[in-house]
Formats: sequence, C-alpha cells, structure tokens
Amino acid sequence: MNKELETLIMSAVDLPTIPVVATKVIELIEQEDVTIEKLATAVSSDPAVAARILKLSNSAYYGCQRQINTLSAAIMLLGFKTLKSLVIAASLKQLNRRFGLTEKMLWEHSVGAALAGRVIATQGRFINEETGFLVGLFHDLGKTIMSNRDPQKFQGVMMRCYNEGIPFAEAERSVYPYSHAEVGALVIRKWNFPESLSTAIMHHHQFGSAPITDQYDLFLTATASLANKFCKKLGIGDRDADDDLNLTNAPEAMLLGFTSDTAEKALATFQETFEENKSFFLND
Repeated sequence: MNKELETLIMSAVDLPTIPVVATKVIELIEQEDVTIEKLATAVSSDPAVAARILKLSNSAYYGCQRQINTLSAAIMLLGFKTLKSLVIAASLKQLNRRFGLTEKMLWEHSVGAALAGRVIATQGRFINEETGFLVGLFHDLGKTIMSNRDPQKFQGVMMRCYNEGIPFAEAERSVYPYSHAEVGALVIRKWNFPESLSTAIMHHHQFGSAPITDQYDLFLTATASLANKFCKKLGIGDRDADDDLNLTNAPEAMLLGFTSDTAEKALATFQETFEENKSFFLND
C-alpha cells in the first residue's frame, strides 16, 4: 500500500462522501426494528434516487409482474438487500462532477461489472448476489475519484490508451505514482464498507498473485476480477471488445468452479441481461 496515498485519502476533506440517502438506508437496514415505511421515507429524501429505484423496480430484471407506483411497493418487491445495492448504485452515479464521454464509459463499465458480478455470484454460489453486484459496481471506483480530482490529468491517461494502444495500467503508471485500484480500495475503507470489499478492489487486477489468504476474500476478489473480464470480453465501457480474452483458463474462473461450458453460459447470460436492462441503469 502506498503510505503517502493512504494518508492523502484518509485525511482528504475534498473527497466525495457516499451520499446521505445511501448512508441512511445502510444504517436502517442494519437495525432490527427497520420497517418498509422507514426505508421508503429515507429513500424519498433524495428525489433522484427515489425515481431511479421506482424505475428499476419496474424492470423485468427484478421480476416485476405489475406496475409499481410507490416506494413501499418497490421495497416489498426488491427486498432489503437488493434495495441497499440499488440505492448505492443510484447514489454512486451522482458522484461524477461532470458527465462527458469518459464518465459515460466509466459508468457503463461499472454497471456492467455490477450485473456481471451478480451473475457470477449466482452461478458460482460462493458470494451473495448483492455483494457480487456491489464489488462489481465499486471495482473501478478509483477511476471516477481520480477523474473528479483532476479531469485533465485523467484524460491524459485515457488518451494514451486510445492513441497509443497501450493497456490502461501502463498508461496509468506513466502519469500517477499510484493505481486506481489503490485509490478505490482506500475510498471504500474511508466510507466504512467491509474490509473484504476494499481487499477485492485493491487486487482485482492481480488476482493470480494477490497476497490473500482468507478464503472469502479470495472468492470476492475472484468475482470482481472475473466481472471486469466479462466486460472487457464484450467491450462494455471500452471502445472495442477483447475477442481474444480467454475466460475458460482464467484462475479466478477456476477458483469459482466455472468450467469451459459454464463460463460461456455465464457470459451469455450476462450479455443478455445487460442488453435487456442497461437502459434502466444507464439512462436517467
């Protein structure tokens, strides 16, 4: 861990905080006496988030069989854990200080990885579906934070990738003394999310060599890494798809119990899910 970066992140006052509505919903869900009415009141305090939750609850992705018109009905349909994931997702989009092409692609990739993480968790059965969703959603959070802090500097990294055709990690190292994975992991820690999420975000690009001994942390990191690769394979949040990316022999896929057939089926399920539901997540 870069100690200078850790000091910067943990003491910075200009870093975005996770929006109040998300914090409130997380706190309420952890209380034994939480009610649907209390959660609906909390969500309604942010009209933009409330509108997105209603929109998502009416999507086929969450099994809606009828028109949902109230937050209470939406919460009953979604359940508390799914509500938590969606409130965080709806809130996270608001962290972007601007929303140009770069931010649009970052958000598409994050949403794609969230949906991929959920598919992987469902089929791998080692990680809760909603945790899979969150680790995918958060895995590239560092990129959003870095772009927000200095858009021109971050844009320079993106331009090197596209103009010179070099990997993002190489372009990133040429501009920053730290990685987006380090930034994201520290911000997640600052926001008081579980340490396992921070660990997974920190190592999602180095799964095969990550110094992780805890079995759950390994499964979660594998989920984040594989979700990222699913998006890379299909070009979600990237200019081009990586047709040559081999998912079958990926160590994270093997750890999670995927075979050649089940990995391809999971990828196909994810692709179908993303295409059918991306408008609910990406569009306002």
